[in-house]
Order: sequence, then structure tokens, then C-alpha cells
Amino acid sequence: MGYVLKREGLDGALAALSKDYLLYAPVRKVGEGRFTDVDVVRYDFVTSASELELDAKSDYSFKELLTPLSKTLFYFTEDEVHEAGDLGAPGAPAQAADDRPVIVFLRACDLHAVRRLDQMYLGNGPTDTFYARIRDRVRFALIGCTQSFASCFCVDMGANVAPEGWLFSLETSGDGYLCAVADDSVKAAFAGAATAEKDVEPAHVTENEVRVRTPQSVPTSIYKDPLWDEYTNRCIRCGRCNIVCPTCTCFTMQDVFYTDNGRVGERRRVQASCMIDGYTNVAGGGQYRKAAGERMRFKVLHKVWDFRQRFGYDMCVGCGRCDDVCPEYISFAACVNKLTDACEREEAQDE
Repeated sequence: MGYVLKREGLDGALAALSKDYLLYAPVRKVGEGRFTDVDVVRYDFVTSASELELDAKSDYSFKELLTPLSKTLFYFTEDEVHEAGDLGAPGAPAQAADDRPVIVFLRACDLHAVRRLDQMYLGNGPTDTFYARIRDRVRFALIGCTQSFASCFCVDMGANVAPEGWLFSLETSGDGYLCAVADDSVKAAFAGAATAEKDVEPAHVTENEVRVRTPQSVPTSIYKDPLWDEYTNRCIRCGRCNIVCPTCTCFTMQDVFYTDNGRVGERRRVQASCMIDGYTNVAGGGQYRKAAGERMRFKVLHKVWDFRQRFGYDMCVGCGRCDDVCPEYISFAACVNKLTDACEREEAQDE
């Protein structure tokens, strides 16, 4: 079942949904990019159609709702520990006490990324209860992809077609919108606001300008391959690629003390990453993977090889945000292709 909506109709549908849900979607922040005349598209809570940015890829992923950059887990005193709240964390203090579930608007690649996050936090040993509590309150709306963006390579990563698990889809069409409803719980919101009913299949891209070949096997000699030296010279280890990546899951813990006696404060979970200094520090002052090339090797192999060996599918979903945000113009897609070429050369020499 699908619907055709005008702007006013979508406003009415979102208003109806907002009675039961918080809505979290890409929003264009005018002039808030890296320069004063550059916009940025990032996620925020919305209530109307005018706030939605459906035609541009978000610069940052949805994951800050599920895994905030910094999240207080609990507060402690000398005698007591109190757990912090779960939702409303990503820059919206007014939402902190709101117990409505959240509908997150995301594209097919990001919906595939949710599977990766769930795998790491819920299916990789003991359940992460802090993640699970937030995840239980989150639902998804699919943004149809009517075009491929410049850096995307989702087709080659098998993430261009959305998996199941979304309530409804939404995409622009002319001066209106098309919506496909997959869950009856939200059907009334759109049926009452639509101008017409229509069979709608969510749009998805079938080809990307960027092509990627992932390795089918990785010889151990690749860990010392000179290809990584390029990134030792180019990468500045800022970690921006990890922060915007919808599938990066690493974090560290920080205790923040309120008083000089060190007995009152809070424990925070803070996003960390393999590319940022301090991530591999160990007791005694040791540090693994000091060179940027070594860190790049760890990240790339984890995204397109190690994760697949454990779970049967690649961690990377081909959204291309890492390429978009890198200040040194390092292309993750190009690095994966170089890795695959090097692996094939090594295998040919061993035959």
C-alpha cells in the first residue's frame, strides 16, 4: 500500500505520528558546515516536512541516537549509584524525559548499518544493556534513494536495497512525496493525509559511480605490504572517518569527578576509534599501531575482511561518508581496491 502526499499532507501525517513517536531525521543546518557559507546535513528531532532533508545525503549518520558521542551511564556518590536516562541524549535536553519511541528516517545503507550495530552490541557476546534499552525504543522509516551520491559505493557492498524492518518509506516526487507503508500501525497517519493511493516501491539505486572490489582472501603477507605506507604519510589521525561511519562501534570509558575527593561523579561512555591517538594505549605506556598506516590497515581489514570472517558479511555498507569528510582527501573506496589488488598479486605469486 502506498500514498501520494503534498507538503501539507506530509505535515499532517508527521503531526499524527508525533502523537505517539519522536521523529529523528536528516536536517539541513544552514551555514553550520566547515565554512560559514557551507551547510551541513545532520540528524535532529523534527516535527514538520519543511525540516526534512530527503534529497541530500547526511554528512553524519543516524548512530548518534543509538551510540551518542558521549553518554553518561550512571552517577555515583560515596554510597549510591544511579543510572542515567536513555534517550534524548543527542543534543536535545528537552526530550530527556519523553518516553515515546523514536522513528529514525534513514537510507537503505544506514538500515543495513543498524544490522551491524546490533551484531556488535547485541550478538557479539553478552548483550550491551545500555545499547539494548535505547534500541528497543527505536523504529525506522526508509528514505528512498532516487539517485546515487558522488562517493557512494553501496551497490558493490550489497547495501543499496533496504532490508526488512522499516515502518514506512518516504521520498520526494515532483512537488510532493511518495510513501509506501509496510506496517499497519502507521497506516492511518498517511491514509488520512494523502491526496491519492498508489502502489509504491521504495526507490533504490542500481549503480554507483564509485566501484569497489573487496578481497576474497587475505594472505598474512598483506599486513607488511608497502601499500599502507602511503597512509602513514597522508593520514593525520583525526578520526573523522570513524565518527561519521554508521558502523564504527568502538568506545572508551571516562570517569568525571565532581569534587576533589574523587568519590562523587559520573561514568561516561565516549566514542573512540582505531584512528585516534590513545585508542591502543596499554598499561605501562605501551601503544600498538602508532603509525597512521598501521591504523588504516586495521580499520580497512576490519571493515571488509575480519568482520566477514566472524559474521559472514562485510561491516562497511558503502555510504561513502568517510570519503566525504576526510580533510586529506583519502578515499576508503580506493584503499579497498588497492588492498584487493595487492591480495590478488600475492596469491598469484604463491601459485
